[in-house]
Amino acid sequence: MIKKLARFILFKIWGWKIEGAFPTQVPKYIAVGGPHTSNWDFILSILARTVQGTDIKFIAKKPLFRWPLGFFMRKLGGYPVDRKKGTNFVDYVIDLFNSKEKFAIAITPEGTRRNVKKFKTGFFYIAKGANIPVVVVVFDAGNKVYRIHEPVFLADNVAEAVEQVAGHYRGVQGIDGEKSIEF
Repeated sequence: MIKKLARFILFKIWGWKIEGAFPTQVPKYIAVGGPHTSNWDFILSILARTVQGTDIKFIAKKPLFRWPLGFFMRKLGGYPVDRKKGTNFVDYVIDLFNSKEKFAIAITPEGTRRNVKKFKTGFFYIAKGANIPVVVVVFDAGNKVYRIHEPVFLADNVAEAVEQVAGHYRGVQGIDGEKSIEF
């Protein structure tokens, strides 16, 4: 019932389509989704995840997990992250991967909805530290396509790995067309 509702909203009401599929044979991976320009990216991704029948978790800032919203964020598969100094986000996520046999989590390479000039590199260090592939997900609002790429292991050099991911987002319009990644 929920899957049908998600399909109806995503495809019929919003007019989006999905290209590709989340991997089912890969036990662990990090989904790197962008361009992250709007809160609607989250809703879009929850709908796509539901349509595809996958259990991809997500990371969100800790304040979103306070009452009353916190109950729903956890039910949707959210993990809170405390962005205060002294907490190591990368180690936290690597520990999550190491504690589970099967696990997938989504993060955004920008780390924010604001305009950014470069990606944060946490996804690289998480993928390397947990020895897992990356699945690049593109929210192409200009063409209304939610594009899921095949899982890949990143290059060993951080600059090469960032380019490996960033290339998928060039020329792509986010949901909020006023915001973009400038490379």
